Amino acid sequence: MSKFKRNDNLKFPFGSEKVRGVNLGGWFVLEPWITPSIFEATPGNVVDEYTFCQTLGSGEASNRLQAHWSSWITEGDFAEMKSYGINMVRIPIGYWSVSPINGEPYVQGAYDWLAKSLDWANGQGIKVMIDLHGAPGSQNGFDNSGRKGAIDWTQGNTIAQTHTALNKIRDDHASHPAVAAIELLNEPMGPSLDMDTVRQFYMDGWGALDGSNVAITFHDAFEGVNSWNNWGAGMWALLLDTHHYQVFDSGSLQMGINQHISTACGFGGAMATNNKWTIAGEWSGAMTDCAQWLNGRGVGARYDGTYWVNGQGSQYIGSCDGKYSGTVAGLGDADYWNIKNFISAQISAFEKADGWIFWCWKNEAAPEWHFKDLVAGGLVPQPLSSAGGC
Repeated sequence: MSKFKRNDNLKFPFGSEKVRGVNLGGWFVLEPWITPSIFEATPGNVVDEYTFCQTLGSGEASNRLQAHWSSWITEGDFAEMKSYGINMVRIPIGYWSVSPINGEPYVQGAYDWLAKSLDWANGQGIKVMIDLHGAPGSQNGFDNSGRKGAIDWTQGNTIAQTHTALNKIRDDHASHPAVAAIELLNEPMGPSLDMDTVRQFYMDGWGALDGSNVAITFHDAFEGVNSWNNWGAGMWALLLDTHHYQVFDSGSLQMGINQHISTACGFGGAMATNNKWTIAGEWSGAMTDCAQWLNGRGVGARYDGTYWVNGQGSQYIGSCDGKYSGTVAGLGDADYWNIKNFISAQISAFEKADGWIFWCWKNEAAPEWHFKDLVAGGLVPQPLSSAGGC
């Protein structure tokens, strides 16, 4: 029911045109595996943006972050994306860059670069999903929420503070011609939260954005891709974001290429049965968790048996050579063909539903996750409409 819009003047024809996007990961929310050089220049206790700013102090943190923000993504990137057939970018940003909270160590400036990026996207006819990637207290305990550790979102006044940030994004940017979607929150950890609270947060967030002419995007909260069909009746312009990775458990990592592809095809088929517009808002070419610090700074990979967290280790499955830190050009033949076929199959799978947004456009040394270099290396179908495999 809520798959079809009322009179909202949405800026992207969801449902009739496929979303073909990239995430601008690691730009406004630091992640150790995307830019290891930034973290290697800090003491070992720095594991996320919170400890980065806290440890370096505001002056030094600001200097380093301004240098990063001004160079990691530039206007030229958008022209290159356009040439590859990209029609949307998802831009993660933390609440602290939008509506900072007194007493926290984060430094300001990313929000100004976000505003610039909207104009850069618009200049190329690319639409933008602004993604609130971190919430006060942390909604999932991941380093990419800004603060690794406890999941304290929903405690105290953290939900009200999250709405404050979303309302500022709405007031400042919902009317921008490039902004086609606003995501209420990235990856709230549903199994660790009260889902009634999460659903109420989504409903209130929808109410605040209703009539803003953006697709109101919500993540499945790890409840399952088909778990939201009985929710949202009468709520228009909803877009469900589900994330599909096959690298964060040993069962997935043990699969061969044909199993990886069939799993993706099945997932795309499940997405297509939803009664709401549904996209895979994060996915990658990875079939290993080998990328340096993908599981956190100082944490190894399950794939090669070097993973160790809270006394729990992993069994060796295969070598991480060329994928721990490397380039697309340096991939071996088997990896080249497997990743190429996996990417093509996933595109065809997710386009059974309403599209996809690859994670991420670029990184320093993780070839399975580097869309820009994967395209240049011939591992992404060009044109994108030529993808097949499902």
